[in-house]
Amino acid sequence: MNTLVIATSTRQHVADYVGAVFEVYLILIFAYVIVSIMFSAGIRIPYARWSNAVIDFLRQVVEPYLAVFRRILPSMGAFDLSPMVATFALIIVWQVVVSVISG
Repeated sequence: MNTLVIATSTRQHVADYVGAVFEVYLILIFAYVIVSIMFSAGIRIPYARWSNAVIDFLRQVVEPYLAVFRRILPSMGAFDLSPMVATFALIIVWQVVVSVISG
């Protein structure tokens, strides 16, 4: 009986950790979208190394995931719907994976 409680507790901890990873990635997508909107509006700190480092990090982390959806979705002119569709897909996968892990 005791091992069952430990196994259940461990599964819940793993599910919480995986859920946190999904949540951080979702926050990174939102940050990337906000930074992209700021740049398209012309708001940028000139010659700031830290802002370039943050932007490069967000681009390298988020762009490969968004590129999958950009290949699938048709072009809508100036509108890029891939972050919205990618967010919905990430939330659905997040819920399924965490529920499967937690049992």
